[in-house]
Amino acid sequence: MGSLIKKRRKRMRKKKYRKMRRRTRFQRRRGR
Repeated sequence: MGSLIKKRRKRMRKKKYRKMRRRTRFQRRRGR
């Protein structure tokens, strides 16, 4: 779990991921 969040944080460095950040958060809740 922690490793996945750390990997996503590195990708968030790009501004493009900033907007996707909210969508990935929702998808993660539905997937679990």
